[in-house]
Amino acid sequence: MLPVTKMYNLYIYGKEVKYMNTRKLAYTAIFIAVGVLSAHLVYIPIGIAKCFPLQHVINILLAVLLGTRYSISAAFGISLLRNILGTGSVLAFPGSMVGAALAGIVYKKTNSIWGAIIGEVVGTGFFGALLAYPVAKYFVGSQSGAFFFIIPFLVSTVGGSIIAYFLYKAKVMNYLYENLGLAEKRKLIR
Repeated sequence: MLPVTKMYNLYIYGKEVKYMNTRKLAYTAIFIAVGVLSAHLVYIPIGIAKCFPLQHVINILLAVLLGTRYSISAAFGISLLRNILGTGSVLAFPGSMVGAALAGIVYKKTNSIWGAIIGEVVGTGFFGALLAYPVAKYFVGSQSGAFFFIIPFLVSTVGGSIIAYFLYKAKVMNYLYENLGLAEKRKLIR
C-alpha cells in the first residue's frame, strides 16, 4: 500500500490555509475523466436534457469516498467539460451539482450509503430539476414547464443510484478505501 499523502499547511497573513490532499485530488480527476469520456456512450436524451446516469454514480461514490467538496467539484468539472465538448447541456450544472451537494451533506450526517443515495435522488430529482427550469427558460429558450424536468432527472438519478449502490458493495471499493488511507472508515468487504 502506498503511503498516504499529507495535507500541507501554508500561512497567509498569519492564518493557516490548508491545501487539498493530492491523492484525493488525483482520484477526483480520475472520476472526472471517467465521467467525461463515458458521457457520449451512456446518456438518455429527453427533450432538451441529456440525462447521464453515470454522473449520479460518480456523485454518490465521491460523496462517500472523499466528501462533499470533491463531489461538487467533480460534478462541476464533468458538467463543464461535457458542455465544452458538446456531449452535455447547460442543464447538467443545476442537476448534478445540487445532487452532489445533498449527497455529501446527507452522507456526512448519516454515514450511510443510503443517506448519500437519498440525498442524490432528492437533490437532483427535485431541487436540481426545479433549478433547471430558469436555466432552460433563460439560457436555452425552452418553454417547458417548471415540473417538466422532474421525471427525466428522477429517472436518471434513480438509475445512477442503483448502479452506485452495487458498485459501493463491490470489492473494488476496498481497494479505493485502502489506497486513500480510509480503510478504518469502512468495514472491508471480504
